[in-house]
Amino acid sequence: MTPPEARLWVALRRKTQGLRFRRQHPIGPYVLDFYCDAAKLCVEVDGQTHWIGDAQARDAERDAWLALRGHPDFAHRGEPGV
Repeated sequence: MTPPEARLWVALRRKTQGLRFRRQHPIGPYVLDFYCDAAKLCVEVDGQTHWIGDAQARDAERDAWLALRGHPDFAHRGEPGV
């Protein structure tokens, strides 16, 4: 887990407002950084590797795949302070 993912995981483990998140959750052909089944919410912490090569196109494919199946995706694009 990257440092930003670790910081977010500490916050998510507190089960804010009764929601439970899983980390490294497999869904279809993807493994999500974090997932909340009750909200069908996917959270991705996209760091520097997501800006190299065709990573942005792959991220867009992932987001579209998830959206078609009713899973909203929240991707944090690596801004500082997570």
